[in-house]
Amino acid sequence: MTGSRNVDSGTRSEGTLDSRYGRAPNRRLRDRRSLWITAGAFAVVLVGWVVWVGLGASQPLLETRDIRNVVQDDRNVTVTFEASIPVGSPASCAVEALNQSFAVVGWKVIDLPPSDQYSRTFTEQLLTSEPATTGLIYRCWLT
Repeated sequence: MTGSRNVDSGTRSEGTLDSRYGRAPNRRLRDRRSLWITAGAFAVVLVGWVVWVGLGASQPLLETRDIRNVVQDDRNVTVTFEASIPVGSPASCAVEALNQSFAVVGWKVIDLPPSDQYSRTFTEQLLTSEPATTGLIYRCWLT
């Protein structure tokens, strides 16, 4: 009888210690559930990111590059730039002239017709409100 009392008291003391320190019998099950829930949430976020990046990559690429500018006189600047536009897509570009303090003194939006070439060179003349020091392409977009 004495031996069974020790076993019972040992079991009770282990149960008391387990409950005291937060070790429950279903702890492993909870840990597994937490792991699966965390892994599932990570997988959902990863799949969402891959879809978002994949859809963003399908948009056509539009690039521009300034080639040169020539200040012809106090009222005129000529800007030459290269535009790489997806074949068959029309675009518009804003060209600007800047003065010595980088204020905009000339601005023009030009329409670029669709073409079967990806990269094309354009030259535009801008009228300015005061003497300019440079001219450049500001931004292009598909129309």
